[in-house]
Amino acid sequence: MIGVLSPNRRKVIPVTSVLPLWFEIGSMILLVGILIVDLLLIVRRPHVPSMREASLWVGFYVLLALVFAGAIFLLGDVQHGSEFLAGWLTEYSLSIDNLFVFVLILASFKVPSAYQQRALMIGIVLALIFRGLFILAGAALIERFIWIFFIFGAWLIWTAWQQVKPGGDDHGGDSWIIRQAKKVMPITDHYDGGKMRTTVDGKRMWTPFFLVLISLGTTDLLFALDSIPAIFGITQSPFIVFTANVFALMGLRQLYFLLGGLLERLEYLKYGIAFILAFIGVKLVFHALHENELPFINGGEPVAWVPDISTWMSLGVILGAMIVATVASVIKAKKVAAAHGETLHFGAAEIASDTATDAPDTK
Repeated sequence: MIGVLSPNRRKVIPVTSVLPLWFEIGSMILLVGILIVDLLLIVRRPHVPSMREASLWVGFYVLLALVFAGAIFLLGDVQHGSEFLAGWLTEYSLSIDNLFVFVLILASFKVPSAYQQRALMIGIVLALIFRGLFILAGAALIERFIWIFFIFGAWLIWTAWQQVKPGGDDHGGDSWIIRQAKKVMPITDHYDGGKMRTTVDGKRMWTPFFLVLISLGTTDLLFALDSIPAIFGITQSPFIVFTANVFALMGLRQLYFLLGGLLERLEYLKYGIAFILAFIGVKLVFHALHENELPFINGGEPVAWVPDISTWMSLGVILGAMIVATVASVIKAKKVAAAHGETLHFGAAEIASDTATDAPDTK
């Protein structure tokens, strides 16, 4: 349930979703079921998926998201359908940025290739948990304080600047949490499959895989701080916000293996994401001005002259930014590869070759 301001703007009036309750409940059950099956497949058969397998899974999840959008158009209305598409594309672009950091984490800890899927899936589950909590908190804040959009908008604009400023994408070195963990916990230098604990000379110790999960969890938490305000700038429906996040994260594990080394060469992706974040940040500020109730802004009255950015315009801007950033990155990557007599690589081979060592030193 979401809320809108009453004419006197003194309280929030609840608004019931236009989507049938059976559809919302059924969708949640189906999505949770798919994620559980995906997780069980990894636990039972850890492996590096082939390019064909990864492509089929990514295509399946994208098709599933489009079918879901079509169902919203049919059972709901055009407004909610377009909000889901715009939200899904926004979260997908942010999730790819999240995935790039996952690549750096797995490479820095030299995770054995057979267990990268398990690490990625746990990272995705943690992302869903954190985003779910942030969605509940964000929806509660929006329902009570419309001015929270000013804070959300300012945060996204600042985050966009952090993306593009020199050194803003530097993720090198251990985080503070990892450094503290290494100081206070007994950690072995070697992996023991996908286990978090192992026995070394009769002593129970944590494996580097545990540090990997800590790194992925803290990264998920930081990305949730950007992700949730961004999609609330497109829709205030908690159901659409959550499902858009789920569909954006589904298939991310397979996308990691599909793109392989190419992911690191999407040089302009950060600029596209920064543009999207800045655009949504401005949209949030405009929305807050439209619904203004702060006494020190326009005497506590709405600011009527501020332009109203439609969902369809948002969808066009988001899609355009993603296409331009991706195409520009691929063109440059091809030129750089050609200049060195190389070819662009798709698939997991390049990643696997960098992480084939089963007993690395992580200290």
